[in-house]
Amino acid sequence: MATNRNRSSSLLAERKAPSKYSVPNLDRALSILEILSAAPAGLTLSELAATLEIPTNSVFRISRTLEERGYLERNEGSKKFHLTQKLLRLSCAPAAGERSLTESALETMRSLRDATMETVLLGTISGAEGIVLEQVPGRHPFRFCVDVGVRFELHTAAPGKSMLAALPPAEAGALMDRMPFTRFNARTITERAAFEAELQRTRACGFGVDEGEEREGAHCVGSVILDRQGAPVGGIWITGPSSRLPASRFAFVGSLVREAALSVSAKLGYFPS
Repeated sequence: MATNRNRSSSLLAERKAPSKYSVPNLDRALSILEILSAAPAGLTLSELAATLEIPTNSVFRISRTLEERGYLERNEGSKKFHLTQKLLRLSCAPAAGERSLTESALETMRSLRDATMETVLLGTISGAEGIVLEQVPGRHPFRFCVDVGVRFELHTAAPGKSMLAALPPAEAGALMDRMPFTRFNARTITERAAFEAELQRTRACGFGVDEGEEREGAHCVGSVILDRQGAPVGGIWITGPSSRLPASRFAFVGSLVREAALSVSAKLGYFPS
């Protein structure tokens, strides 16, 4: 909880002072959404009020409104509020006349799943983390499945490495400054210099790998999806057990994933020069 409180306090500290045109309750509602985005375990009404330093009654009315509109849900056991996937769905909605990232990727994801038989996932960067946008389950009886909306740390994830490697150096550096580099096991890269070297390798081959760096026995291979300006907007990756996806297959599978990412990028208007 201390970590979540620190992250919530940091978000509040970054806010600009309200102008004379600000709507106080709207400002508070947006603050609640931002605070909960940094607290995946959820927060109670009193914890939200304490973080915002406003009366509990005000937080109650705003939270109930957000709950009624589908942006929050409240666990009846713990009494904690959590974000729903509604904001995620809104953020992925396409502009007029454009296809969304998920819509552009689904057909390619299914083809990649059929070629590898493994689960294929789509995600993007949200804050200093990754977030799963869609998945196509593998065809093996034993397969990995991940809920849409699940967040993951970027330093251990194949798509995280591929997306960071495609960012301009200054932007990638600023993002790495905010990453916790949590150690999950002996394979986890926790040193900044070692991780930057990993990004160089990812850049050179066109795909990132996760060799059980977060979960023992789970391997992933991912590549970045670019928009028409060549900016990274997402990542596509496959995940499977190390017995079916050993390091010796990374180069072959990486070429398939890279081609899939380029196919989705082309649908978004990106074409390599």
